Amino acid sequence: MTTIFKGARVFDGERFLDGPHDVIFDGTTITQVAPAGAVQLDDAVVVDAGGKTVTPGFIDSHIHSTFSGASLLEAVMKPFSYQFFEAMRNLRDDLALGITTARDAGGGDAGLKQAIAEGIIAGPRLKISVNIMSQTGGHNDGFCPSGVDTAIAHPGKPSGVADGPDGCRKKARELFRAGADQIKICTTGGVLSPADSPEHSQFTVAEIQAIVEEAEAHGSYVLAHAQGTAGIKNALRGGVRSIEHGIFLDDEAIQLMLDKGAYLVPTLIAPLWVIRLAEAGRPIPQIMVDKSRRVADVHRNAFARAAAAGVKVAMGTDTGVGPHGTNLEELWLMYDGGLTLEGTLKATTATAAELVAPNEKLGRIAAGYTADVVLLDYDLTAGEQLKDLPSHVAAVYQGGKQVI
Repeated sequence: MTTIFKGARVFDGERFLDGPHDVIFDGTTITQVAPAGAVQLDDAVVVDAGGKTVTPGFIDSHIHSTFSGASLLEAVMKPFSYQFFEAMRNLRDDLALGITTARDAGGGDAGLKQAIAEGIIAGPRLKISVNIMSQTGGHNDGFCPSGVDTAIAHPGKPSGVADGPDGCRKKARELFRAGADQIKICTTGGVLSPADSPEHSQFTVAEIQAIVEEAEAHGSYVLAHAQGTAGIKNALRGGVRSIEHGIFLDDEAIQLMLDKGAYLVPTLIAPLWVIRLAEAGRPIPQIMVDKSRRVADVHRNAFARAAAAGVKVAMGTDTGVGPHGTNLEELWLMYDGGLTLEGTLKATTATAAELVAPNEKLGRIAAGYTADVVLLDYDLTAGEQLKDLPSHVAAVYQGGKQVI
């Protein structure tokens, strides 16, 4: 079936095209992008997009499909299998925003990815990390002061805890065996871990290099939860492809990112959601709330300096900390932090696609690319309009099929 969006304002993944354009796709693939009225087709499904905006499907480079809030107490009080039913809702809510592809940074397993690919459940196509690699006592070691371990492993999600280069190499192999598309590691502590702080460095450069070597042997790469300055630099020197969060980036770390061509996935919304949930009465440990308040302004400033320096930015939200279906607030925060309107949309489409799916035709409105398309019911011309972008998502097409 051929579909044509007629007379739209088109953002093609890099820039807004001059004047209204028609976007045509046949089956799962975009076949033409042409000035409005230049192509006449018989028997096509016509979508009147006059006065509206067409963009590539949005890509969230950092979600947690099976997480539904930052409260450890709430998580441990749910039956084990409940997380997978929540994930169905979570992914449906993300897709409804126009997020047609997402990188799960820990939690979603191969079964969840397969269920989406086969159409059993609706959601963004997933690139999964399965679990998060952490040193003993690190950010993803779920051992709590009470003796309870909240990081419950299961057959589809091996434990992510490893130590030493050889142990890290073996753990990476276990995660690839479980179906990981890429490996997620923690090179610093974090806001939501009970026994460390964002400034604490975790994993040595030698351990990081062993993981990166193993990922490269699998034709893959490593992303690093990295908040503290020293841990960010260790991750970059060890060869990771993307820095997640980057809260305490300094000038040297920013230059390292530029030198190595690394991506920044800022997740500016994440600490704000921890604070909001606590203020709404959710049972969030006070230490986590205090850490979130301490880093929020620093985080915003670090992002602004990295963006101004020209670091490659890929949109990511850490959604699962906050509720799924609120992801697009990140776009306003990136724009407010220094990106242009086109730069913000590029971070959410073409640049994110380069990071999470470098060998796939995603993230652009161009002939030969996958027909992931978002139709916005307004003429998007100014960054301030990003504040209410979610309310203007009129239709979502994933692989040429209308899903919303």
